[in-house]
This record gives sequence, structure tokens and C-alpha cells, in this order.
Amino acid sequence: WDNAPMESFFGHFKDWVDHKACESLRELKQQVDSFIEEYNNNRYQWGLKKMTPVQYRGHLLAA
Repeated sequence: WDNAPMESFFGHFKDWVDHKACESLRELKQQVDSFIEEYNNNRYQWGLKKMTPVQYRGHLLAA
């Protein structure tokens, strides 16, 4: 159980980021930053009551 969230994140990360196609470290960093931005702000998750991680965090802080 303790490793499941990270396994899930990296599973999605490997599906989305094509690191082999990157020709420079800067391009790889841009891909990683773009993925994390998308994951945290636009990707709704069932385990977070169908909210994005950013929305869920705001929900918890408001409670």
C-alpha cells in the first residue's frame, strides 16, 4: 500500500513522457515539467473524489 501512489504516478509518467525522443537535457526537463503541470492541474483522479491533486489539496485546506 505505501508504494502504490508512486507506482501509479511513475506508470503514467512513463506512458506520457517519451524520454528517448528527447535530444537534450533541457528538452527532457521541459517534458517532465509539462507532465507534472498536467498531472497536478488537469488530470482528475477517482481516488481524490474526481478532483485534480491541486483541487483536492485546496479542498482539504478549506475544511
